[in-house]
Amino acid sequence: MAFINGRQYEFADLTLYLGGRDVSGFRGIKYTSKQEKEVLYGKGNRGMSIQKGNISHDGEISVTQSELETLKVLGGGSILGLNLNAVVCYGNPVKGDMLITDKLTGIQFTEESKEFKQGDKFAEITLPFICLDIQYQSI
Repeated sequence: MAFINGRQYEFADLTLYLGGRDVSGFRGIKYTSKQEKEVLYGKGNRGMSIQKGNISHDGEISVTQSELETLKVLGGGSILGLNLNAVVCYGNPVKGDMLITDKLTGIQFTEESKEFKQGDKFAEITLPFICLDIQYQSI
């Protein structure tokens, strides 16, 4: 557990740089690293070892519609052809916080959708993505 001056990280401590740009209209981010694993069986009915396969990375970014429109301009009308890097930073070292920096490389969005409901005050768009690598580090 990482504490900042005795408290947990909160959303206000988070900064997202996507394609080299500080994204002010992002509402959430989620990313995961996964590895294929399979139990190897031989004689008997108990596993002998666990074999490891490919590692994959995916996630989703939730943004306001204005951020989506900015990304669409960058992508020439669609986000599906973009290839971006992202940096996710937690904390502020100027305030004495431990800085956590996650680097996501080769992000490509897999869907582009919009959803509006009656009573919405703004549109929140979820953009699923895959990426080539996620590097986790703390300073």
